[in-house]
Amino acid sequence: MAFQLLQKLRNKHFLSLAGNGIMSVLGMLNMIILYRALPVASIGMWVFFLSILLLVDTFRSGFLTTAFIKFYAGAQEGRKAEVVGSAWFIGGSITAILLLINIPAFLCSSYFKNPSLILFLEWFGVIYVASLPYFIASCVVQAEQRFDQLLCIRFLSQGVFILFVIIMAVTKTANLQNIIYAYLGGAAMTSVFTVVMGWARLSDFKNRTRYCIAEIFHFGKYSVGTTLSSNLFGTSNNMIINFMLGPEALAVFNLGQRLMEVIEIPLRSFAATGMPELSAAYNEGNREKVIMTMKRYTGLITVALLPACIGAVLLADVAINIIGGSKYVDSEAANIMRLFMTFALLYPLDRFFALTLDVIHQPKINFIKVLLMLAGSVSASFLGIYLIGNVYGVAVAGVFPTLIGVSIGYWGLNRFQPFSLFSVFATGYTEAVGLVKTYWLKLAVK
Repeated sequence: MAFQLLQKLRNKHFLSLAGNGIMSVLGMLNMIILYRALPVASIGMWVFFLSILLLVDTFRSGFLTTAFIKFYAGAQEGRKAEVVGSAWFIGGSITAILLLINIPAFLCSSYFKNPSLILFLEWFGVIYVASLPYFIASCVVQAEQRFDQLLCIRFLSQGVFILFVIIMAVTKTANLQNIIYAYLGGAAMTSVFTVVMGWARLSDFKNRTRYCIAEIFHFGKYSVGTTLSSNLFGTSNNMIINFMLGPEALAVFNLGQRLMEVIEIPLRSFAATGMPELSAAYNEGNREKVIMTMKRYTGLITVALLPACIGAVLLADVAINIIGGSKYVDSEAANIMRLFMTFALLYPLDRFFALTLDVIHQPKINFIKVLLMLAGSVSASFLGIYLIGNVYGVAVAGVFPTLIGVSIGYWGLNRFQPFSLFSVFATGYTEAVGLVKTYWLKLAVK
């Protein structure tokens, strides 16, 4: 019986969800340890450092991730090797450029006063080199829908990092510099593992072609803008809060929005499994199937997230106490969490509209959309802080870019194949009811 249960759970949706879930749980555990081991200001500086690191990394991930899956999924073996080799060339070139930039940045780091910025200037090139093989491996296994291998990669990268953090917390050696070493160690060990296992497909570098490199590049030049601009939302908020309100306020804000992982876990998971399905429908020339697939994923996730959002709003104080500790209980963190959760149900619409636009060869609409969202986010955040005077202003401002994104995404997809917003939620409700009925019927038979 147990074996049969494991076999049923061994499907792409469960494994993708498990991979994102493990990452989020380990990340949450890591955060709990760090919030207790470091002062509030140091936490704010680490959040600032990490957000800049991940933002710059989008020059690589934004160029390759979506384009790689699009050209790799469903292709012949020779074509797959060509795509992998070309991705290695582009990813290696971007990484080499970042490493070269790191040299003068390191030499000039003494002219800066912000500790987190100094750490970034000292270490970003080395970290990107260390993470390149496991990044390529993640693209490969995701495109092949080998979510068991993706689960392994994610578990190792986050697991090694958190192990080092636990050791630092126990030995009372936790500081920003040592956290960098732990982060670098996790990335390097994971990359070595993926190369040894053959998942990184390093040998396919010889199969790169000029034509395929150009294909990925021309698609990626739009998707990188979309990804970069999208990541700028969080980073711009962090910069605005850090420089206008200070690192302590940034630590509180980051804690308040941390449980948005409840939303992000299923979004990332089903986006990973949904993109190959959407691409297959588009490659068949079936427009109705593309939109129906998008509605099924978007609507079902929205319905499923509703109780989670309600629970998070009601139990925000408890969650903040568990994650951050008693010193954050009387801060703005719990109310910030409630504000984010009230409009989080719009996120599936925004995410899957954007994903579908990429699939139907409309990354340019996504790029323009995200630029408008970024402009709306920055303007609203500045206005929010000006009017309210604290981090609540930034939290309230978060609804405006989401509304912009949903509106433009809906307009772009309706040009491709008309549908109504109501039909998205109706499809999700129908799918949810069908799944519940199927589950109860199976229980009744047993």
